[in-house]
Amino acid sequence: MIAFVFWATVINYLDRQTLSVAAPVLRGQFHMSNVDYSRVVFAFMLAYTIMNGASGPLIDRLGTRLGYALTMAWWSLATILHAFAQGAISLGAFRFLLGMGEAGNWPAGVKVVAEWFPERERALASGIFNTGSSVGAVLAPPIVAAILLRFGWRTAFVAVGVVGLLWLLIWCPVYRTPTEARDRGKKGAGANQGDDAPLPVSWLLRTRFVQSFTLAKVFMDPCVWFYTFWFPEYLKHARNFNLAEIGKYGWIPFAVGGAGNLLGGWLSSFLLSRGCTLTVARKSAVTFFAVLMLSGIPAVLVREAAISIALVSVALLGYTGSLANMLAMPADVFPKNAVASVYGLASMGSGFGGMLFTLITGWVVDHYSYTPVFIGFGILPLICATLIWTLMGRLETSETQFQRELNDAR
Repeated sequence: MIAFVFWATVINYLDRQTLSVAAPVLRGQFHMSNVDYSRVVFAFMLAYTIMNGASGPLIDRLGTRLGYALTMAWWSLATILHAFAQGAISLGAFRFLLGMGEAGNWPAGVKVVAEWFPERERALASGIFNTGSSVGAVLAPPIVAAILLRFGWRTAFVAVGVVGLLWLLIWCPVYRTPTEARDRGKKGAGANQGDDAPLPVSWLLRTRFVQSFTLAKVFMDPCVWFYTFWFPEYLKHARNFNLAEIGKYGWIPFAVGGAGNLLGGWLSSFLLSRGCTLTVARKSAVTFFAVLMLSGIPAVLVREAAISIALVSVALLGYTGSLANMLAMPADVFPKNAVASVYGLASMGSGFGGMLFTLITGWVVDHYSYTPVFIGFGILPLICATLIWTLMGRLETSETQFQRELNDAR
């Protein structure tokens, strides 16, 4: 079952990264400046942010099988629509539609993990499925560049969109919710609401965990948006890479980053096995990998492009290691009938942060250079880790902490 989520995440990143690989061609054809390009990315982030708040509760209400299928179908069709773009405005509109659909992937994935895995295994399971983001980002540069050079950028968007529709043909008849998860949901804290129905969003928004988790993601997730959407542009304009070279080398940081998903899950599991509390294990793992993301700062300062790519690779490994543990946190605190809602609502923070820092990136690059941008994205993860330690409070078993959170919200 986790393989389903892994491949969905591969497709998710393959679809979104098609633009970043094709950006040098599209920017030339549509005459887009850095600010114009940042607005196209902003359109994606705006929709992604809005739908993060809606997709989680929707998936909790519809169930994992149907909810995941709808989001996959939406973003796959939106990817295909990119082939009909005629300029920056229509491209931005199709990116908006893509963001609406792609927002559902992580709330749905977190819900699958909550349904199928116990507490000790959740960070590793989350890391496994989130490795799909690295695999998708690895596959995008060589595959999209090859299709683009041979058949054109419009065909590239159609080809990657069709892959998601093929995933649906397997998911719909195969996925099931384990009976054990349904039974636990009825016996757990969510049973106090009468059944397995989703919890009210207004209650969730008033909990300390959702508020602090949302704020922490404002400073963590924009880092990956930067490396996803801007790193190929950086290689072209600052390191003088051509499209073929971007396809040849642009995947390396994301390949290295994939290891962080597994290392992040392993580290928290190791700390738990050594007697650390769940709170210390999760937060320590997030902090350790956040420190690794400082390597993004010297990446823009070194002379050799190879060393720069290596340092960005370490930064992405740090991001995925942190994220593997953050993905597990909602299920550590809330019952299974609320985890998609919690992660979706909190991910609105990453969306707002992504929109803000994307616009800032375009303006700073146009008026100054990439140097202050890399420095900023090296520091932001440390702010995230600080907020997790100071504001989030303890992570406890679902029933214990959930009752405390719910009582505080009331």
